[in-house]
Amino acid sequence: MNTSSDIRSDVRTSDPTGLHRVLDDRAVLPQAALRLDTRAELWPDEVRIRVERLNLDAASFRQLERKHTKYGERHPDAVRAEVLDIVATRGKMQNPETGSGGMLVGTVEEVGPESPLGLAVGDRVATLVSLTLTPLVIEDGLARWDGDSEQVPCDGYAVLFGRSIAAVIPDDLDPALSLSVMDVCGAPALTARVVEEYVARHEDGHAPTVAVIGGAGKSGSLSLAAARQAGAARTIGIVPRQDEHDLLQGAGLADAVAIADARDPIALRDAVTTAGGPADVTVVCVDVPGCEGGAILATAEGGTVIFFSMATSFSAAALGAEGLAADVRMLVGNGYVPGHAAYAMELLRGDAGVRALFERRL
Repeated sequence: MNTSSDIRSDVRTSDPTGLHRVLDDRAVLPQAALRLDTRAELWPDEVRIRVERLNLDAASFRQLERKHTKYGERHPDAVRAEVLDIVATRGKMQNPETGSGGMLVGTVEEVGPESPLGLAVGDRVATLVSLTLTPLVIEDGLARWDGDSEQVPCDGYAVLFGRSIAAVIPDDLDPALSLSVMDVCGAPALTARVVEEYVARHEDGHAPTVAVIGGAGKSGSLSLAAARQAGAARTIGIVPRQDEHDLLQGAGLADAVAIADARDPIALRDAVTTAGGPADVTVVCVDVPGCEGGAILATAEGGTVIFFSMATSFSAAALGAEGLAADVRMLVGNGYVPGHAAYAMELLRGDAGVRALFERRL
């Protein structure tokens, strides 16, 4: 009897969402699947990428790092081994604890005749869809990765579907820098949209105060720059430590920078208030759980909270707002806004503070 891996691609009809690559017994989308078909042979609307580098999302990498730290000693070899095991078992990189993955950089090596993505063989691209739904095969055992960084040198291949998204990497930027930016490019684009909507609604010219929790991070720094460019009256960056306070203040991205533990709702509320809040728009960009209550308390009545953290508990956010009788709109940052990659690159090129923070991370 044929197994699913024996079925040829001209027998199973392709679907632009990638349903034809799902090997589960029930019909689920690739992101929810336990296992994906990773064959190199393409369906007509697919594209195969020769992978050069993975970028694990922050929540996933931190969880793996914590898991493999014993008595204060980190064990990066164990992190590498677990990533290899996840990919081999599931056919994709999806951390079973956080549910998140990341993205990748690579070179297009084959394009199906019906692919709508506009890519050509030889294009060097960054995928703008999550590794949690991308068929992936690692062929080098991650031999060049020390297990100590979110960026993972890698040789292997990945497959994009008809509804996937990828962006050609700019020639003027280090590919590692481009990957770092594209990994979080949804955050600044949605932040800008929300700020612009707020300005448009207030005909009296009132502009919003925007607080970014995790302002010194990748998505946080871009979101601060986007908020200012979109017309925010005041920007507030919240960070957990003095070193990040100094970095963000030096970058000049926020009108005020404050230190607070985002998991402490009262401390976070007070920090934002003292810095000029409450915020009309609060953007959560930290990769630790338990920040929902503080973000809600830091936001003005009628304001908006944007959750851009994979560590967010959306049930905690919804029930927390209800329990606090908080009239706030809460948005899930889904990582996609039309034109988000180009916009993030524009912010990087145009803002020396953003670029300095990103290059320091590299």
